[in-house]
Amino acid sequence: MRRMLTETVQEQLKRLPISPGCYIYRGEDGGVLYVGKAINLRSRVRSYFQPSAKHGIRIERLVSKIHNVEWIVVDSEVEALVLECNLIKEHRPPFNVRMRDDKSYPYIVITNEKFPRVLFTRRSMRQKGAQYFGPFTNVWSVRETLDLLHKTFPLIPCGKSWSGKEEQRPCLYHHMGQCMAPCAGLSDQTEYKAVVGKVAAFLQGRHDGLVEDMQRDMHEASENLNFEKAALLRDRIKSVENLLSRQKVMSEDGEDRDIVAVVKDDRGAAVQMLYVRNGKLIGTRQFVLDGSGDATPAEAVQEFVKQYYAQASDLPREVLLPVEIEERAVVQQWLRTRRGSAVTVEVPRGGDRLRLVEMAALNAEQALASYRLQIESKDAWAEESLGQLAEVLSLPQLPVRIEGYDISNIQGTAPVGSMVVTERGEAVNKEYRRFKVRYHPESPNDFAMMHEVITRRLRAYLDGDAKFAALPDLIMIDGGRGQLSAALRARDALGLTVPMVGLAKRMELVIVPHQVGNVAADAPVDRYGEYTYEGGADAYVYTDLELPLGSPGLLLLRKLRDEAHRFALSFHRKIREKRATGSVLDEIPGVGPRRRRMLLRTFGSIEGIRRATVPEIAAVPTMTVTLAERIHGVLNE
Repeated sequence: MRRMLTETVQEQLKRLPISPGCYIYRGEDGGVLYVGKAINLRSRVRSYFQPSAKHGIRIERLVSKIHNVEWIVVDSEVEALVLECNLIKEHRPPFNVRMRDDKSYPYIVITNEKFPRVLFTRRSMRQKGAQYFGPFTNVWSVRETLDLLHKTFPLIPCGKSWSGKEEQRPCLYHHMGQCMAPCAGLSDQTEYKAVVGKVAAFLQGRHDGLVEDMQRDMHEASENLNFEKAALLRDRIKSVENLLSRQKVMSEDGEDRDIVAVVKDDRGAAVQMLYVRNGKLIGTRQFVLDGSGDATPAEAVQEFVKQYYAQASDLPREVLLPVEIEERAVVQQWLRTRRGSAVTVEVPRGGDRLRLVEMAALNAEQALASYRLQIESKDAWAEESLGQLAEVLSLPQLPVRIEGYDISNIQGTAPVGSMVVTERGEAVNKEYRRFKVRYHPESPNDFAMMHEVITRRLRAYLDGDAKFAALPDLIMIDGGRGQLSAALRARDALGLTVPMVGLAKRMELVIVPHQVGNVAADAPVDRYGEYTYEGGADAYVYTDLELPLGSPGLLLLRKLRDEAHRFALSFHRKIREKRATGSVLDEIPGVGPRRRRMLLRTFGSIEGIRRATVPEIAAVPTMTVTLAERIHGVLNE
């Protein structure tokens, strides 16, 4: 599998420095294949290309694809580790072990504002300076906790951001004693942040004294004959005690620690995280490591720890690992820098800490078994659905890549087209494309719009556009014979032979075209279509294929059809909203807010700009002749 090194790579290997840093391997197309770090770049990178080196299958495949080597020199190994994490996050190289989390776990965040809010979120580490607590596995318990916090502490309950200035009258929450009313300028910032500090301590597991303080306030209210407040505090105390009783005590030392366990097989690895705060288990989380099939458990854990803690919001005092990793000292030093205080990374050999790692490993085994069943089920369903489509549509090969197209407009206004993609039955979101339809007929014409979208997509492929580099094995058109006829006409005009079918919404019929020979120039494609082929072209007849509603092949096409419709409709709505609140000038490339203001100030209105000549438009400050011609052309189409 190993190939001869190119002259470029040979020359680059000679120039490698003896310094710490990161190295980047690129393929023939310039894409990033792999990112690594080293304390000695020269020694580490050259080791990949030694004839005597023994690598796993993944690294052997990597070396066979390398066409270019780049490197970035830094001052220390810790800096190299940070840079490596950032580069992997940015490029997502296919040959790196990559952390993947299929779930979006909930967090509680204390915002970084003058008067912080306590909110529910599923997006970790999005706001700089904010405090994130979690992740939590039970959404209901998170919302219950937030409800308890808002009832216990006088926080901002409305979810709005306030500056502390008097902006409105205080609402009912303030009169109920559940808000300090920064919206009315009634809150002192120091006093408010002291309350937020208690909330943060509670979320960190430091509950000591909280119940005692609430009990003292309850007794004080009772002695003052304020029985309503005393009853309210009594109910809050019960809620707090109930919430605290659910947290399982994992250790008596009250330490904050993360426990990492890994289980792997030849298909990949599953990682289980346990989060212990103040000696109590507050949450768990599962991850899958892609590209770790031939990696050792130590390599899988090492890559996971670096990628996870590069984005983690809460760093504990101690991290427990199941196996020793090569870069433990560097990782420990890096975590200490991130946390701002001591962090210990250890592999326990016995006692309670080893018990915690073993418990996490049991959960990881179940996660990997579940993941394995999920993958096997997906593979089986994909094989069955693609096989069925290939058989009933008489395709030359399995339709591994299928593209779906739809048109969305309202009476011809704001027309758009969508292209969605599945590969082996799974949606490939990064391959989705949107089209602003340029054809604007006096009356709606979905056939002409579909013809334009398919023409532009397939012509982009022929022109070598990187965004449309892959040709599908099958194209699915959302619509009946008219839309399919228009798409076939566009395909044939470009000389391509990509199989196409339509999917009619009514009765869920698959429309299959069959080529029958040459017809006269004025003959319609079919009685439903509006287009005719030019003389000498081929005509089609159509079969309405009725597949069982529960069959895998039809389910895949329906899923693709619905996704194409959703994607087109969302784009159409976005354009309509923009037009309703904006200007036609906003849609012209090169016309920003400043140029738009200058044009409207000079000519008074869009109609005034439309009546102006190109030289008059070009005379407006900041304008160019080329842009003036573009504006004149768009407004006078």
